[in-house]
Amino acid sequence: MTGTLFPRDRSEPAPGAVHVPGWLDHSTQRGIVDACRQWAIGPVPMRAAVLPGGHPMSVQTVCLGWHWQPYKYTRTADDAGGGRVADVPDWLVQLGRRALAEAYAAPGQAGYAPEIWKPEDYTPDTALINYYAHGAHMGMHQDKDEKSAAPVVSLSIGDTCIFRFGNTSTRTKPYTDIELGSGDLFVFGGPSRFAYHGVPKTLPGTADPDTGLSSGRINITLRMTGLQ
Repeated sequence: MTGTLFPRDRSEPAPGAVHVPGWLDHSTQRGIVDACRQWAIGPVPMRAAVLPGGHPMSVQTVCLGWHWQPYKYTRTADDAGGGRVADVPDWLVQLGRRALAEAYAAPGQAGYAPEIWKPEDYTPDTALINYYAHGAHMGMHQDKDEKSAAPVVSLSIGDTCIFRFGNTSTRTKPYTDIELGSGDLFVFGGPSRFAYHGVPKTLPGTADPDTGLSSGRINITLRMTGLQ
């Protein structure tokens, strides 16, 4: 299944958290998929990060700007050969700014909500590209390895996933389960910046081959680390 019968509506599951369905068109998704294939082979290859307990994550990850491994950022990929990761390209920074302007636009008005974060001040210096093959998942966690409270911009391509967006205090309820489809934008900042979130499952067979990805899910999260 590659389409939906009815249009999906924009939603705000929590203050500062915004879901914009179908934000990326097919052409933009194909361009991102092509770029991800290049990033996956180097200069630092895609790998499964190993958690402190010794268990590899089920998702495969490659990083730009800063290399993330649980639970720190480094300029070199010390757990994947020691190379320096590629820079975040300017077109991806600009896409992040557009995403913020879209997410925080005032309903029915031009502009945005600067009390969350001004899009022109948003300069993500790291991008985490996660690939979810069939059966991959992500446990509930907070994105809190950054020193900046700037919003996180999340882009989805490929198979639909169940995205679980929770609260800032606990991994358990209350939380909201949201279907993120190919091309969807999800932004969380302000009061929701440090909310727990995860991906309990993906839905195989829901990817649209026209996006350049016939199976699996790519998720890109853009972040400002606040690191020097």
